[in-house]
Amino acid sequence: MAAAGASASGLILSRPVTFVTGNAKKLEEVRYILGQSIPFNSLKLDLPELQGEPEDISKEKARLAAIQVNGPVLVEDTCLCFNALKGLPGPYIKWFLQKIGHEGLNNLLMAYEDKSAYALCAFSFALGPDAEPVTFLGKTPVEVAPVNSLLPLTGGLQV
Repeated sequence: MAAAGASASGLILSRPVTFVTGNAKKLEEVRYILGQSIPFNSLKLDLPELQGEPEDISKEKARLAAIQVNGPVLVEDTCLCFNALKGLPGPYIKWFLQKIGHEGLNNLLMAYEDKSAYALCAFSFALGPDAEPVTFLGKTPVEVAPVNSLLPLTGGLQV
């Protein structure tokens, strides 16, 4: 297979980047954003559910994925962070939604005047099992809609 160019810095990838996800919507978004600029494929891996700060979780997932794939990987974690809860549920949003649902999340905020939140996406890229992952963070404010509104709590956020 021919080497693939990845950036203006002259980085050459010997094989496509593996985007680690089982979420079809995340895969669709990455394909839309990257287009043909970086060759990649996707693979669902059984990675441990790590605890900690979003950047640390993302980096460790990239390290573990690069070991399993034995090549370049990209991982992504989506967080929903309520300011009143000092950033929680953060990277644990998927589990909060499964356990208490949208209504439960709204109920957590009832005790607070501040209903503001932000979505945080952490992407980590590792060239291979021996490479230190590089992490990119994207943060945007979001509106928290009441559970009985027509808008979903996560505003279409894929978790």
